[in-house]
Amino acid sequence: MSPPKVLFVLTSHSQLGDTGKPTGWYLPEFSHPYDVLAPHTQITVASPAGGEAPLDPSSVDKTDKSSAAFLEHKETLWKHTEKLSSFVGRAQEFDAIFYVGGHGPMFDLAGDETSHKIIREFYEAGRIVAAVCHGPAALVNAKLSDGSYLIGNSPVTGFSNDEEDTTGLTSAMPFRLETELNKNSGGHFQKAKEAWGEHVVIAKGGRLITGQNPASAKAVGEAIYEAIFGELVSKT
Repeated sequence: MSPPKVLFVLTSHSQLGDTGKPTGWYLPEFSHPYDVLAPHTQITVASPAGGEAPLDPSSVDKTDKSSAAFLEHKETLWKHTEKLSSFVGRAQEFDAIFYVGGHGPMFDLAGDETSHKIIREFYEAGRIVAAVCHGPAALVNAKLSDGSYLIGNSPVTGFSNDEEDTTGLTSAMPFRLETELNKNSGGHFQKAKEAWGEHVVIAKGGRLITGQNPASAKAVGEAIYEAIFGELVSKT
């Protein structure tokens, strides 16, 4: 029996607005869920442009053992991504789709109609849709076949306005993620009691999983695992 399959999606956007600074996907938000899922699932990595997906250099923390090992040994995963458009019509091949965070998704995946179509196909095929930190930017405007928002009337989380303000990057963002998630969910945005605290929201019968920030990345991976396998067992 072949293992379950998970499609990881990275941003292709490398510039932080008009700041002149680089951005991209956030290292621990890829490495931590990967460490949870890779031993038990077959992972495919895609990005809108395909090829090398830009790693946000500010996310590299070599004191984080998971991220340091991932950076050293797994670079082929983000340097040779498949083109996201090639997964249109292929939801039945996978068990879950997961959007890695970083500021990049705010600029490309938030408005990517191909990505929105794939999200709709996955969800309507009974698959799991998940994202962490700024990854939910990919979900905020995604709609189902009936025209309703995927996150409509559903609990959801993502990088909070307070957290964005703390980074000093609010003015560089094309929109405020918490504000838009709250609006399109019908006022159901949730967050940790304290900024930067771990917070994961599992909704729609376990098929919509969102995490607030980098501290939530491992827990999102664990929630995806539990949603696929039905129970969380030892991953050692």
